[in-house]
Amino acid sequence: MKLTRIGATLAMTAVAALTLAACATNETPATGGEGQTAGDLTGTLAGSGASSQGTAQTTWIAGFQALQPGIQINYAGGGSGAGRTDFQNGTSQFIGSDRAFKKDEIEAGGFSGCADGSDLVEIPAYISPIAIAFNVEGVDKLTLDPATLAGIFAGTITTWNDPAIAATNEGVTLPDLAINPVHRSDKSGTTGNFTEYLDAAAPDVWTYGSVEEWPIQGGEAAQETPGVQNAIKTGNGTIGYLDNSAAGDFTIASLKVGDKVVELSPDAASAVVDASTIEEGRAPTDLVYDLNRTEEGVYPVVLVSYLIGCAEYADPAVGANVKAYFEYVVSADGQNAAAETAHSAPLSADLQKKAAEAAGAIK
Repeated sequence: MKLTRIGATLAMTAVAALTLAACATNETPATGGEGQTAGDLTGTLAGSGASSQGTAQTTWIAGFQALQPGIQINYAGGGSGAGRTDFQNGTSQFIGSDRAFKKDEIEAGGFSGCADGSDLVEIPAYISPIAIAFNVEGVDKLTLDPATLAGIFAGTITTWNDPAIAATNEGVTLPDLAINPVHRSDKSGTTGNFTEYLDAAAPDVWTYGSVEEWPIQGGEAAQETPGVQNAIKTGNGTIGYLDNSAAGDFTIASLKVGDKVVELSPDAASAVVDASTIEEGRAPTDLVYDLNRTEEGVYPVVLVSYLIGCAEYADPAVGANVKAYFEYVVSADGQNAAAETAHSAPLSADLQKKAAEAAGAIK
């Protein structure tokens, strides 16, 4: 199916305009966090991490600074792995990450910006479908089942007119053309979520597990999201995976889940989280979900990207600012703003309540 959305340039221009307006005035009678009236807080926050959150973070920062112009927030991106390292060494006071910290990583400690013995706050603040984008001349509609998608990226299905692809695309003229599967060359949370789906839905075909670094040779390696975009766009016969916010006007495949064909949509993506459970053995503020990627009717290739901070900061002033920012991000205003610019899925009412409670516990 063909998806048309607001161009990235226009979105960024609109956000830039909002940022300038936020610096010039503070007429919004909302609060920047529990117990904080607009304009009460001051300071600087450094964030980094998931590039998938880039557009959403720009939007959130602009909206938050309209409420709290005394706080300057910088989000450097750099990738999820780099963000987790930044948070552990105290370079970043909060991060975005396309995977949460593992329980053994938390138990090992070493989070220098947190108070001794502090739990972590990990909130699934950015939920986005991972688009399976393709560029095949003459083909503008495609449906793939799990085994076929896994075979394409495992390198066992190599031409577009393969019978496995034809079986789910009746009436579509598929060319005798080599498939060029595009994957990330860098360590990536998007890769981790994509391979987690392949591992869950087609383990007999995808035998490499859930990994953040591409595990096999073949196909085309591309650096970060812009590299994947370029590789898909400039090739014929290409197919790749990328965050929905970066899918632009690419043609997107639908996926077969059970007996149903599911098209990419934010609502179908958020349904995955609602069908899943929080991992056992984590602190009450550590909302890490064990995703159910095979539930019929949901869009299963979804990125759940976390907003991560300390439950208690070594510097209480930093804690107050992070708390206010996190509360804004998970609010209806914050989630709806990100949905407009980044095409993410707003948190469901139940998840929003849990996320607000976790953010409100920061000190």
